[in-house]
Amino acid sequence: MAFLSSTRLYYVRSFQIGSIGFRRNLSASTASDAIDPEWQSAKPFKSIPSPSLMEMFRGFMKGGRYEGVPMADFHRLLREDYGNIVRIRGMLGKPDVVLTFEPQDFEKVFRTEGSWPVRRGMDTFTYYRTKVRPEIFGESGGLANEQGEKWQKMRTISNPVMMQPKTVGLYVEQVDAVAREFMEIVGTLRDAKNELPADFDQWLNRWALETVGVLAVDTRFGVLKSGESEQAKRIIKLVRESLDLSYRLDIEPSIWKIYPTPTFKKLMNVLDELTNIIKAKVDDALEKIDQNPTDTSNQSILQKLLKVNKNVAVVMSLDIIGAGVDTTSSSTVGVLYSLAKNPEKQARLREELRAILPRKDSPLTTENMRNLPYLRACIKEGLRLYQPTVGNSRAAGRDIVLQGYRIPKGTDVAMMTSVLQRDNIFFDQASQYLPERWLPERVDGVKSAKDTNPFIFLPFGFGARSCVGKRLAIMEMEIIIARFVRNYELRWNYDELKFKTNLINTPSNPLQFQLMDLEC
Repeated sequence: MAFLSSTRLYYVRSFQIGSIGFRRNLSASTASDAIDPEWQSAKPFKSIPSPSLMEMFRGFMKGGRYEGVPMADFHRLLREDYGNIVRIRGMLGKPDVVLTFEPQDFEKVFRTEGSWPVRRGMDTFTYYRTKVRPEIFGESGGLANEQGEKWQKMRTISNPVMMQPKTVGLYVEQVDAVAREFMEIVGTLRDAKNELPADFDQWLNRWALETVGVLAVDTRFGVLKSGESEQAKRIIKLVRESLDLSYRLDIEPSIWKIYPTPTFKKLMNVLDELTNIIKAKVDDALEKIDQNPTDTSNQSILQKLLKVNKNVAVVMSLDIIGAGVDTTSSSTVGVLYSLAKNPEKQARLREELRAILPRKDSPLTTENMRNLPYLRACIKEGLRLYQPTVGNSRAAGRDIVLQGYRIPKGTDVAMMTSVLQRDNIFFDQASQYLPERWLPERVDGVKSAKDTNPFIFLPFGFGARSCVGKRLAIMEMEIIIARFVRNYELRWNYDELKFKTNLINTPSNPLQFQLMDLEC
């Protein structure tokens, strides 16, 4: 039963991996109230191919077609069973959701989304922010949860700060300092076989939290120190719990809107504790800023946002910390795994890195990171195979027709990009890790990714509601992956890496990478 309303998986936090921005710039046109010319001749919404609730139930029962399959495989099987457009019936008052596996549909949805695109937030998060903590979130509930004018106001304030390359450049040296400290610790974690411990995912989360502390509140949390504070451990645990509980309440069938279930009460307590801890960190940062004003040209994200709107600054800091741990660490795992499984690609990347890092501990700077095409290609190809969400979602901005079916305005449309990214129709040798497909050079027998429909690979979303933190996320990944590959030869000696589905796809295998020392 856990997957009966699984398509709402896309309603994740604003820092989910969305449109990377490596692609050519695609602009969404304003939605019009004009009637779709196909509307009159289109088939009714209810006639979209749809598994019944009983068929879904039987599919997930023991011996059923969908029993125990990963989420990506479940969506692939739905496509095989029902075609390129599927209607998933809502339960317990939840609306139907349309799944589409057709790139032309993706473009049509995005092009007609209007100036105030609707990407549903998690209902439990919205409830918490509006009903439980309005004193913090009353003016703005955050980019993921707000819609309409309130969303536009916050996005208008955030964009000039978060999306500026110059702003990102201010953090390169600080983020690299965290990464280098992390590398020193990583070397001590290896066993006699030079393999990392089974709980290495927790260490990656600690790295991600330490990094987002720098980005969000100009603060080193101290998570990487051997005597890690209990509070830092608690933040990581609470973030993971909040994602797990929200998945159970918003994705799986739940009656929490009718009756406050124990799971719902637990989530409210988790969110409250997490908010209180992070809010205290934000308050400390605000006090330091008041006491130590800096030159305008070197102001941090928090300082720049404070100059415009204090409430937005506080809410953005809370969201960066709450949503920037699992997303970045899971994306990094996929790239590291791909490189470990493809030593020739790893070797080519290492040669590129040696040109700017002659020594393992040479510093990374904004200047020497400007020309790293193979590193960026490696990250894009890793995200193609292992992006931390299964696609993008929008509510239809007006009445439209997809594949001959009427889609009424406001219908949630889930665009199943992760399935198509592993489809040989769209990517030659789709199961293979080939970073070269993202470079100008050609690989024998493999067409360039530039020849593929650009709406298929949008891991940071698209348009006005694309991920506002995408530049920061990519910078984090570039730095930590560069450090791993420059310091070690990565190997993987176990079964294929698997991911479990929550609001964010997270690795389910022990991350026992083997790290072999390099001579130079």
